[in-house]
Amino acid sequence: MATGRTHRPATRSRGIPEATVARLPLYLRALTALSERSVPTVSSEELAAAAGVNSAKLRKDFSYLGSYGTRGVGYDVEYLVYQISRELGLTQDWPVVIVGIGNLGAALANYGGFASRGFRVAALIDADPAMAGKPVAGIAVQHTDELEQIITDNGVSIGVIATPAGAAQQVCERLVAAGVTSILNFAPTVLTVPDGVDVRKVDLSIELQILAFHEQRKAGEETPESGPPAPVARTTAAAADRKGPDGDVPAVMPA
Repeated sequence: MATGRTHRPATRSRGIPEATVARLPLYLRALTALSERSVPTVSSEELAAAAGVNSAKLRKDFSYLGSYGTRGVGYDVEYLVYQISRELGLTQDWPVVIVGIGNLGAALANYGGFASRGFRVAALIDADPAMAGKPVAGIAVQHTDELEQIITDNGVSIGVIATPAGAAQQVCERLVAAGVTSILNFAPTVLTVPDGVDVRKVDLSIELQILAFHEQRKAGEETPESGPPAPVARTTAAAADRKGPDGDVPAVMPA
């Protein structure tokens, strides 16, 4: 397989920066909560606080969508929900396959948020023959031998990899060869993909390590202090045999 890359360029269609695209789901989640409470309008400050960003950044992000709000009124909640959903491609149905139905894959299959956000789990796939036919979240697991046919039959363009690290690259290559152009990777490894394929990586261990770093800082511990101890000087037997006229040891060797 030709060497590729694991991400797309910094901008997408319509000139929307990748950083803005990454924040759109945060805005949509906050707006959906407001919509469920029948809140008609929201100020940039209120929405920014709910999404965890500053209001200036939010206004700039929305300017890429052509949405500027109304002075003294704010943003129309329902219109923004529709606008962001359309920009993210959530106004259509996206069939998704999950490959690797261990504990994590099964948990993803049981996640109820996919359907409400425009994603339909079209198939669950696993390499273990003993898993074939077993129902998970109401869907019968299928064997990896059927992967290509499943993708073709369901028009799948998004694949989720939840396999062990050692199997992830091979699964990735089969998905891409079958026509999948977007991959969500939960396997603890970096995938190599050709141009035109998007990969988003979710690594829970890395997130926990980042949290551990912040916890250490909060506790007032500095990273250098937790490193290995400094070398301890010792006198070698050879050096002891080469004492100077005053009995001093002329050479001290590090441990």
